[in-house]
Amino acid sequence: MKLPKTLGSCVDLLYKMREERLAAQKVVDERKAQEHALKDHILTNLNSQGGTTFGGKIATAHVSKRTEGTVHDWDDFFNWVAKTDSWDMVQKRINNAAYRERLENDVDVPGVEAVEVTSINLTKK
Repeated sequence: MKLPKTLGSCVDLLYKMREERLAAQKVVDERKAQEHALKDHILTNLNSQGGTTFGGKIATAHVSKRTEGTVHDWDDFFNWVAKTDSWDMVQKRINNAAYRERLENDVDVPGVEAVEVTSINLTKK
């Protein structure tokens, strides 16, 4: 891609590219919703057809199940994690909004370093 010579032209090109991406994303989101509706239809009608593998002329689908956890009591869960040293049960990432709030309130969070992330925000004129 050849970049424009002036920053103003770069901003305009960035805006146009973002608008094109957002329009394409809208199409993708609509398609994803249609796919979700089809998946729901297949899963809803499994019982009446029986079986776990279904095929059409160009594709075959195998329906499988897996067990996942949903935490209903965070205190109980975290107490158990700490007591049993089961930290592999927890995803290791920070909630940046909560971290920024603590920084604004002059709270020191041990083990966390502030990193400044630069971004560009675009608005239409």
